[in-house]
Amino acid sequence: MNISVFGLGYVGCVSLGCLAQNGHNVVGVDVNPTKVDQINSGKPTIIEKDIEAIIEEQRKNGRIGATTDYKDAVLNSDISMVCVGTPSTPTGHLNLDYIFKVAEGIGAGIAEKSSFHVVAIRSTVLPGTAEKVAGIIERKSGRIAGKDFAVVSNPEFLREGTAVVDYYNPPITLVGSNSREAAELVAGLYSKLSAEVVVADVRTAEMIKYVSNSFHALKIGFANEVGNICQKLGIDSHKVMEIFAKDHQLNLSAYYLKPGFAYGGSCLPKDLRALQALAHDLYVDAPILNAAEQTNQLQIKKALDLIIEKGKKKIGFLGLSFKAGTDDLRNSPSVVLIETLLGKGYDVRIYDRNVHLSKLTGTNQEFIERHIPHLSKLLSSEIDDVISSSEVVVVTTKEAVFADKLAEIDDKCIIDLVRVSDRLLNKENYSGICW
Repeated sequence: MNISVFGLGYVGCVSLGCLAQNGHNVVGVDVNPTKVDQINSGKPTIIEKDIEAIIEEQRKNGRIGATTDYKDAVLNSDISMVCVGTPSTPTGHLNLDYIFKVAEGIGAGIAEKSSFHVVAIRSTVLPGTAEKVAGIIERKSGRIAGKDFAVVSNPEFLREGTAVVDYYNPPITLVGSNSREAAELVAGLYSKLSAEVVVADVRTAEMIKYVSNSFHALKIGFANEVGNICQKLGIDSHKVMEIFAKDHQLNLSAYYLKPGFAYGGSCLPKDLRALQALAHDLYVDAPILNAAEQTNQLQIKKALDLIIEKGKKKIGFLGLSFKAGTDDLRNSPSVVLIETLLGKGYDVRIYDRNVHLSKLTGTNQEFIERHIPHLSKLLSSEIDDVISSSEVVVVTTKEAVFADKLAEIDDKCIIDLVRVSDRLLNKENYSGICW
């Protein structure tokens, strides 16, 4: 396939060489004639392991070249990859001037093409950028997005120092596109790679890189806070984190990475507070650890605001324990939410089969009678009674029976705090807490 790569910096140079090594014909495009001359001399524009040999070899093979002529590059390629920089402004926003300048150049080329052209944005850009780029190209070319051309998101996951290895061994290959034809063309570029090809909508793909890098930053900060605490205690922090990372069921997994309601239970709140207190006693600043509880409280407040916004007073709760499959009410965010609503004069009814049974058998009776006897009186043994007497139904635990019941409801507001079932997402009376 014939490909044009706009921007011959780090991502552009690696993409240029690796695509050519996979058998494609690639032309690099840059406003800097020095970079263009380097590529045409068989030399890379960056210092990176293995890329020098790749550029030299593929230039000799005639698979790569470079130019400053935007229009010519577009006219002689099927796919244009945008790899220009998106530096930060003084306020922390992205400077997209280079992206938009490239879009104008690509648009000028597309204006003279009759064949379908794909623009793949490899640069790290925020959601909505592809739409803006498509608008610029439409205005510049007079062509129609989705018909004459398509703009897709194809974020890179390259680390400096291991970029070539990362290119050939990515965690995933991500293509964000609303055009099936464009998605298939871009995915085909990576057919020789072993990684799973994930096709998503454009905005989702644009968001992934920011989520990934922010999580990496969070992990580094978290590990450093743990290290600082361990140092004060004379514990080998590397050994602690080495053992921590062996757990792929919970610690290094997707298990807890599901947006939804606040955490609760007997372990997480207690142990987090204990580690926070330990850091305080050791005079160790731990802002990440300290912020976890604040974030949790904000999620409870968000759920409260979502309920209040409905303007209804009769609220039915499906779930009271801190998670599905248990009767444990200790630090349950649902209890906090319900008590706040009761204090504001709301009429609340609750269904939780596990809590109701434990109340009857005595396994959780002491806790209920000592801490929340007023909530015990609001519990019903019949889910249908709770639903029928409510104007708003709030789901706080993920039980299959809840999804079945809610799928049949169209005359009440449904507020889902746990993503109980995707089949509810398109209901007009449905609201998710953060989706």
